[in-house]
Order: sequence, then structure tokens, then C-alpha cells
Amino acid sequence: MIRLTELKLPLDHAEDALPALIARTLAIPPGDIASHSIYKRSYDARKQKLLLVYIADVALTSPELEARLLQKFEGNPHIRPTPDQAYYPVTHVDAAPEVRPVVVGFGPCGIFAALLLAQMGFKPIVLERGKKVRERTKDTWGLWRKKVLNPESNVQFGEGGAGTFSDGKLWSQIKDPRFLGRKVMTEFVKAGAPEEILLVSKPHIGTFKLVKVVENMREQIIALGGEVRFQQRVSDVQIEGGQIRGLKVENLADGSSYEMRADHVVLALGHSSRDTFAMLHERGVYMEAKPFSIGFRIEHPQSLIDRARLGQHAGHPLLGAADYKLVHHAANGRSVYSFCMCPGGTVVAATSEENRVVTNGMSQYSRNERNANAGIVVGISPADYPGGPLAGIAFQRQLESHAFTMGGSNYEAPGQLVGDFIAGKPSTQLGSVEPSYKPGVLMTDLATALPEYAITAMREALPAFGKKIRGFDMHDAVLTGVETRTSSPLKMTRGDDFQSLNVRGLYPAGEGASYAGGILSAGVDGIEVAEAVARSSTKQS
Repeated sequence: MIRLTELKLPLDHAEDALPALIARTLAIPPGDIASHSIYKRSYDARKQKLLLVYIADVALTSPELEARLLQKFEGNPHIRPTPDQAYYPVTHVDAAPEVRPVVVGFGPCGIFAALLLAQMGFKPIVLERGKKVRERTKDTWGLWRKKVLNPESNVQFGEGGAGTFSDGKLWSQIKDPRFLGRKVMTEFVKAGAPEEILLVSKPHIGTFKLVKVVENMREQIIALGGEVRFQQRVSDVQIEGGQIRGLKVENLADGSSYEMRADHVVLALGHSSRDTFAMLHERGVYMEAKPFSIGFRIEHPQSLIDRARLGQHAGHPLLGAADYKLVHHAANGRSVYSFCMCPGGTVVAATSEENRVVTNGMSQYSRNERNANAGIVVGISPADYPGGPLAGIAFQRQLESHAFTMGGSNYEAPGQLVGDFIAGKPSTQLGSVEPSYKPGVLMTDLATALPEYAITAMREALPAFGKKIRGFDMHDAVLTGVETRTSSPLKMTRGDDFQSLNVRGLYPAGEGASYAGGILSAGVDGIEVAEAVARSSTKQS
């Protein structure tokens, strides 16, 4: 097959326009095309006339014709052979090893690590400290609606990980020469995600659909001989001679504990497993502090973003709710940028620790809520929080505890109108934008919610963003604080074999180890780590 890229057509083009364009591009009669399929669809909104942009795979009526065309267009970057995107397992075993591999954490990375190990015959054991996704959803709503936090079952902990309560975004900028991202997307579709995610350029699933997808993937792991244990928190590790040998596990459901043999452990912890990071640090597992970002959530009417980004095409059903991506380099040397933009979504309470406030963003598949929201965050480095690998966690906790106090000490979040924030005066009442954060927002002055350098940089950035997106710095837009868990504040560094630098058999993975930054990249990392475990296991057997 031949893959054609940069095929551009008007937004409301006729159904037969794409095959006709393919024929013109290849300079062949339409009858020479046996079939075509759309690989990706995006849009180009840089000019007033919005265009749809397609990538298409084309089958011709004869292999000889295909060969001639590929030779004719050799050197044309937009006409190439369709790459082989099938996934090929690195191995398969007929019988699982006596000591089965263990996956700690059942977010996107842990799910795909366990799924791939199960598909290769290794029958992994998954230990997840939180609850099953539906039970976890009830606990999460307990915080949002009743201001009651369950520290072990919330936005951060439980089946599906933090990605369950997000926009369910499924795109990434990672290098992916093996098309592992396609494997991730295909498995999601197999588990019940909309097939559209294989087609659109910026796919997403949304929270409610993710719940069923995650459940189906769990059932597939179990059907392949894997085991998934919930409310099981790893409280200690046994390391002998630089090799992982076992785990101590607390059963949070009944308060009991047990030890288990483990020679291959995937640590897919997530970026909020602070107590586990502390335990691993105490046991000497290598880790180091790393940069991350801090800031606020910002909310605008989604209609404002749609008009600014899509112009006359705002509201077109094929385009959906518009998103954005912004960055500003401030005079004080700090970078300010938008993070985890959620079109037509809500701002959510995302703390996992008592008496702290953390914000994040979430959307459903429909993206039809009234507000758009995104993190507006400032990059910081270990120089801003010196003190070793765990210093970033201490810094996060300090900001989150202060936000809890600023919000009234009841899990409400401190908020401020953008116009008042830029002017440096407290907000006393809301304007035209109703904040979506539950349990609620207390209007105040956010000047003390973050370090001075972050506040200064953000006050400079917001008017600059208003020049890029008309109305972005509107007075009534709402800032809600604080956003502190943009990424892990530490890195559990690993070698080329995906194992910890100083503990063999320990595989740091995903967002918590700083090897992913979203659902798709976490899934890809889970696949690669599972392959490394499989190679190591078969080499030893």
C-alpha cells in the first residue's frame, strides 16, 4: 500500500472528494484505486479558510502499478510506502516462570505492562493500592460532593490511575519508531474505546468511557492468567546484593500484611506515591530530583476559545470543542505555559493527602461542558527546592497545605479573577465565568499561593496570551489554585535495560519514575518495560 500525507480538502467536502484527490495526487485514473482508508484526520486553521488534512493509505489494483508509482515519486516526502505498524511480541512462553513478575500500580503504565506480560504468557501479579475503578469513582465523588477524602482511593490512587480522571488524551510527542502508540490505541479500541481514536489527530476517550475500557482490560489480563489485587500497598522491598528479592505488602482492606517473593518488579507508581518514594529512597534505590511545574487552573467560556481558534467554523460538529497550546518566556527567565488543556471540561479536586488542595482538569468524551480549562504553570528546577531527591515533594506539600488554608480549610480551592490577579488586587465576587471546581471556590488573592517569581511570570504571561488568543486575559476568567502535580518531582533513573541503576530486577516506569507524561506515553513505556522484563526472564530461565 501507499501512504499519502498532506491531503487537504474544504471542511464540508463531498464524500467522493478524497478518492478524487488521491487519484489526482498520484496522477492515475480513479479506477486504478482498489481501496483507500483514512489513517489520520486533522485540520489546518492557520488561514481564514479552514481545511481538513488527511493521511490516507491506498491500495492499487496491481502490485506492479504500486511499485511504478513508488519509483516515480521517490523522494517525495508525502508519497511513501505504508509502514508496517503491526506489533510483534519479543517472546512468548508456554509456562509462566515459577516466580511471576510483579507490577506495582495499575494506571496506564501498569495496565499495559501487565497486559503485555500476560499476552506473552508470563501471568503477572498486579498490586494496586487503590480500589476497583467503579468503587474508586464513588470515593472520588465523596470528596467533590461531600468534602470527604479517602487517602487511598481518589483521583490519584486506584484502578486506571490519575489518567482516569482527566481528558483521556491519547496523543504524545514521544519518538515512536516502532509504532507502539498504535498498539496502545488498538488495545483501547479492543477494550471498548471509540474507533474514532485511531483516526483523529488529537484523540481522547473521556472519563466515563475510560471506566469501562479499564475494566475490560483488567478482565483480559485475568483471562490470560494474570492476577490483579486491589487495596494492596507495597510498604517495603527486600534487596539482596543489589537484586530485588521480595516485597512486603499491606492489605488495606483488612489491615493484614504479607511478604512475597519477587525477582522482577515493575514500579508503575504514578507521580503521587509519595510514601512509596520515601520508602524506596530509604532502601537506597537510586533517584534524583528533577524539574517540574507549578501554577493554577484557568477557566474561560468554551465558546470564547472556539471563536478565537476556529472563527466562523466554531461549533462545527466535525471539529468539536477547540483546544490551545501556549507558552511565554518571561523577563525573569521563567517559562510559563498551558498544561493539560481540557476543552469543554471541569476543574477537579485532585489531592491524595488530607488537608491539602490540588487542582487538575478533566473532560468527558463529549467535551460539552460550558468552560474550557487548562493549567497555566511555571517551570521550576531543583535549584528552587534544594535538599535532595525528596525535596520536591516537600515543596509540593507546602504549596498544597497553604492552598488548603487559603480556601477555608475545607477542601474548597482559592480562586481569583484574571483581571484582579493581573492588577494585584483581591477578588471578592465572581463575574460572568462560573468556576467548575467542586467542592467549591473561595475568591481571594492568589499572590501568596505560589512563590513570587511564579506570580510575576504569570502576571506577565496572561496579557501576552491574550494577544495570541483574543479574550484569554478577559477580566472575568477564573484562576483556581494550586496545580502542583504536573509531573513527578523526582526521577528513578534506569539504564538501557530499563532496570534501576543500582537494583537489578527493579523496573522504574511511567509518570512516577519520570519516563512518561500522559496516558499514551505511559502506555508505551509500560510496553517497553514489559518487553525488558520478558527478555530478562527468558535469559535467566
